[in-house]
Amino acid sequence: MSNTPPQPLGERTFLFACDIVRFCRRLSAEPGVVRQIAWQLADAGTSVAANYEEAKGSYSRREFAAKNAIVLKEARESRLWLHIILACKLASESETRPLYEEANQLVGIFTAGVRTLRGPQTCTKAVVFVAAWLFSSLY
Repeated sequence: MSNTPPQPLGERTFLFACDIVRFCRRLSAEPGVVRQIAWQLADAGTSVAANYEEAKGSYSRREFAAKNAIVLKEARESRLWLHIILACKLASESETRPLYEEANQLVGIFTAGVRTLRGPQTCTKAVVFVAAWLFSSLY
């Protein structure tokens, strides 16, 4: 188990977006389908951070849940493009694998959060508490 404290989720999504931008700049140097995949990945990967920032500014629980569902979709799309890059060997595995693993972890985090937020409305205080905990600086 790592002794490093967990990063706040906002910082983690921001760093993921920055890593994706740097990776896609190198990947897009190759023309054709590889460049198109790089652009798709850049769109999805940076949207994870952008939509998470939007979610933090939500005015209601419902809006917060909707924005986080978008974050989850973008994280899944990022993971898909990275999986294609790995499978087709479009970039080195040593460069791509850490991005894929981070995308996979973000999918897990946001899946748990969205499931909690979409849970039954009967226990609102408990749901809000768990959602706040999931999206707090613990990640």
